[in-house]
Amino acid sequence: MRIVIVTGLSGAGKSTVMKILEDAGYFCVDNLPVPLIHKFHGLIQNSMGDIEKVALGIDIRSGINLSEIDDAISAMSVGESAPEILYMEASDETLIKRYKETRRTHPLMAQGRVEDGIVKERQQLAVIKKNADYIINTDNLLVRDLKTEIQKIFVENKQYSNMFINIVSFGFKHGIPVDSDLVFDVRFMPNPYYVDELRGKTGNDKVVQDFVMNSEISREFVKKLTDMVKFLIPNYIAEGKNQLVISIGCTGGHHRSVTIVNKLFDQLKECEEYGIKITHRDIDR
Repeated sequence: MRIVIVTGLSGAGKSTVMKILEDAGYFCVDNLPVPLIHKFHGLIQNSMGDIEKVALGIDIRSGINLSEIDDAISAMSVGESAPEILYMEASDETLIKRYKETRRTHPLMAQGRVEDGIVKERQQLAVIKKNADYIINTDNLLVRDLKTEIQKIFVENKQYSNMFINIVSFGFKHGIPVDSDLVFDVRFMPNPYYVDELRGKTGNDKVVQDFVMNSEISREFVKKLTDMVKFLIPNYIAEGKNQLVISIGCTGGHHRSVTIVNKLFDQLKECEEYGIKITHRDIDR
């Protein structure tokens, strides 16, 4: 039997994950009080094999008994059905934005500031996060991206190293993405903008990619960039980082940066132990 405990910050995507797991064939129970976890575990153990995959949603709504979750998990960790902990994470800025958009109140600060509730919740969940088997940051994830990662871990049983990479193309004239971890300037490459038949196209078009990559400088850059990123990723993971935003910019964000983002993605996409997506921020500007 596979048991997954879905927990983490309110607003980080736990409910969405529970729906994804339910669609994937998991028996899901959300907001189960911590004192009932052990009893529930006993019931499903005696289900005569009818239930093979279980997901438990546990969060701050479980109340003051949340501090007892370690004992509950330890009691479940006997035999072959030791639970796996999935912790859903997001930045304060993302969580505040989501609360404002949905007009919901934070469960810890019904009459106070959302910011204060987030701080308090992080403190109370710190031990659970430390012991989590998987950490997914949803700052830059659409629902379809999150579904891909959940299926990769809990349906396809692929190795996952708690790292999600977002490769972003952008135009410097529109500003550098504020969440960038690494920023690269590719304005030194041949510019398709000055070729009349290429100006209205983008780096998603093969003819533009061929123009940019026809330069030895461009090919060498992609090779060196790929080598560096592959070197950095395991070191970032070792330091506990679970999200990496690589931003690649040209003047307008239409041609060169889009091309290089696509090429870097092609070099990295075969690494199945971490999630990866591309975002062309300014391609339609």
